[in-house]
Amino acid sequence: MPTTSPSPARTLARAERAAIADLAPTLGADAPTLCGDWTVKDLVVHLLMRERSPLAQAAGFVPPLSGLARRAERRWARADLPLLADQLRRPVLSWAAVPPLDRLANTVELFVHHEDLRRAQPGWAPRDLGDAAEDELWRMLRPIAVVTTRKVGAPVVAVDARSGRRATVRRGDGPAVVTGRPSELVLFLLGREQVDGVEVTGPDLAVRRLRIADLGL
Repeated sequence: MPTTSPSPARTLARAERAAIADLAPTLGADAPTLCGDWTVKDLVVHLLMRERSPLAQAAGFVPPLSGLARRAERRWARADLPLLADQLRRPVLSWAAVPPLDRLANTVELFVHHEDLRRAQPGWAPRDLGDAAEDELWRMLRPIAVVTTRKVGAPVVAVDARSGRRATVRRGDGPAVVTGRPSELVLFLLGREQVDGVEVTGPDLAVRRLRIADLGL
């Protein structure tokens, strides 16, 4: 798998969007991902619905909208994967075309789902994202991790392995301490098991609770 880092001329969100649009058709519509039973095409449809059909995406929180969600999903799923990938590449008809919104709402989403494609395939290797991208993911880590670790039942601290800086995710004595590059911490704290160089230390009970918790949004 390619291990190139995003171009410094683009935001990380825009770079990851382009990378997904490039990679998805080469993997094929039915290739696996790290998102449960989702195929590559399912994942791309999810991303498009999130940006182009926000009411349908709200169905998970508002059950009466479930019919709208199913219709939107069927409509997107009728298209061929290369066309869907091209639509994802060019978010001209959605809020994601606004760079500040794209960066705020999509940086982590697109990075994680790009890795969901890459790391579900044989022979994947971690990428060197560069310090600027790693720093951006570090800034976004804590607010997301506070939500994803809500069921842990133990204090949690994240540590950037590059610099040693710490972020308290869940307060308390005797935390589980998760150390790694910010990109790998993001993946770990969003429940991905295919991570590189992440170390969890601390009291046995806190570590065990973190490892068995259902991490996710």
